Amino acid sequence: MTPSTFSPLDPIIHAPVRLAVLSLLVEAREADFNFLKTAAGTTDGNLSVHLAKLEEAGYIRIRKSFRGKKPLTTCALTEKGRTAFLDYLKSLERYLPRKTEKG
Repeated sequence: MTPSTFSPLDPIIHAPVRLAVLSLLVEAREADFNFLKTAAGTTDGNLSVHLAKLEEAGYIRIRKSFRGKKPLTTCALTEKGRTAFLDYLKSLERYLPRKTEKG
């Protein structure tokens, strides 16, 4: 392998909490704040900062509403976010060792 073999990894996605959020949203399509917080194992404030970065990059859409009298924040993956996540995975695969066939 040479340095040119490696593709740059998207720094927006590469942070562990943001990677977890996008991984969850790829599967779920949409999830509420508390689900993401629990699944990512983070705090309210930390998740809020990461969601803001993902929204600013256009990778997720955040919708704020109410369930009864309680605020409800729902996040959904955008098409741009899905494409960026899949590109990230392709780039990451280049970092993994390849199996060589013997004989």
